[in-house]
Amino acid sequence: MLDLTFEAPKPKVISGAQHDWELVIGLEVHAQVATKAKLFSGASTQFGAEPNSNVAFVDAGMPGMLPVINEGCVALAVKTGLGLKAEIHLKSAFDRKNYFYPDLPQGYQISQLYHPIVGEGEVIVDMAPGVARRVRIERIHLEQDAGKSIHDMDPTMSFVDLNRTGVALMEIVSRPDIRGPEEAAAFVVKLRQIMRYLGTCDGNMQNGNLRADVNVSVCRPGDYEKYMETQDFSHLGTRCEIKNMNSMRFIQQAIEVEARRQIAIIEDGGKVVQETRLYDVEKGETRSMRSKEEAHDYRYFPCPDLLPLEIEQGFVDDIAASLPELPDEKKARFVRDFGMTEYDASVLTADVENAVYFEQVAQGRDGKLAANWVINELFGRLKKDDLGISDSPVSPDQLGGIITLISSGDISGKIGKDLFEIVYTEGGDPAEIVEQKGMKQVNDTGAIEAAVDQIIADNPAQVEKAKVNPKLAGWFVGQVMKATGGKANPASVNQIVAAKLGL
Repeated sequence: MLDLTFEAPKPKVISGAQHDWELVIGLEVHAQVATKAKLFSGASTQFGAEPNSNVAFVDAGMPGMLPVINEGCVALAVKTGLGLKAEIHLKSAFDRKNYFYPDLPQGYQISQLYHPIVGEGEVIVDMAPGVARRVRIERIHLEQDAGKSIHDMDPTMSFVDLNRTGVALMEIVSRPDIRGPEEAAAFVVKLRQIMRYLGTCDGNMQNGNLRADVNVSVCRPGDYEKYMETQDFSHLGTRCEIKNMNSMRFIQQAIEVEARRQIAIIEDGGKVVQETRLYDVEKGETRSMRSKEEAHDYRYFPCPDLLPLEIEQGFVDDIAASLPELPDEKKARFVRDFGMTEYDASVLTADVENAVYFEQVAQGRDGKLAANWVINELFGRLKKDDLGISDSPVSPDQLGGIITLISSGDISGKIGKDLFEIVYTEGGDPAEIVEQKGMKQVNDTGAIEAAVDQIIADNPAQVEKAKVNPKLAGWFVGQVMKATGGKANPASVNQIVAAKLGL
């Protein structure tokens, strides 16, 4: 593991008209479980299917239809818990959360209120190289997703698509440990990264596969410390929940806007009402969605159609034994084994596909040089063309071939960049391209010396200036490189120029 410094929370301080205020934030992240079938039916979870085409009888709330638990969903929830170093409950149970909504055909949601499958864990949030924050996870429970109401297809009617109804979600609930908008976004980023490494959720926020409900409250400086001592939530102020956030940028904006709204209410002598709110991106404001329900408002009771869920320790142990290398461990290994900076390791391990690509490039080669080419040349070009690593025109073998040619001295770094451009746009084997296009580096010291002698003979005035100011030797190096079409070995050119000028 990397040697991390865990810093104390640094609260975001907002100056009101009368006082300074601090933010307190907790998140409830809804992550779609990466299974092909739903939580209690065999209906497909395929995204983008025709409306109401992925709906089984039990999803549609048809009378007499009984749910059957999807073991794959249970396994992935356990795997997520293990990845977050959380307690796995061998016994858990499902409850009915009763409420009416058009896209909830059963009239209730099957969830886990009283006995979740996963207990307390943690997420290590990277705040800066070598500096991290520990955010506690309170619980992870399994539940069904609802469908989708569509209001913009007809001026007088709303439509309902039940394709998402019954899709398995993991609700990952944090403690109110987050103290600012940037930290909240960083928490979601890290959580998504871990689940992608685990393969338990693809984290696609555009498709609705990862959504966050953000609980925001404000308190006076010093009150949060009282809460940490007593665990008395009254020190934190009344919280409001901002529902269904699906963008890191919007999460940050919504937190800032909601905090300022609450501060204005309090300082004006009012009281913040606990409620669920929505963030209006265009207006830059939050607006009330509904009053915040408590557990009794949902009339929770144990689901009569499902027995308590009991799993064996061996089931958990088998999943634990199959866990992949997670981001923090991989980053530490990259720093240790390849001698790269922690920043470079963070870039390369940000996404599991990036890390796999890099390791294929670096296999048997200089790791630092490979990291430099992957990050600066490949990632830079992919970003310019708005492409992901899976769409890269340059394969790991091709990029590795370019690096091998540079390391062997067959081509210079500058020629390598020209070669990269050819491979990126036209494809081909790097070694063959170098041979066909005559791109090999000139390592013949005799040829280089002849070029240096010619440049010196043609520029006697510049020679005298260089003897007075040795920094001007770089001009001769540039002229030799130009005369050789950039193919001369730069190290040899520098060495010969210095010797010829007596520097």
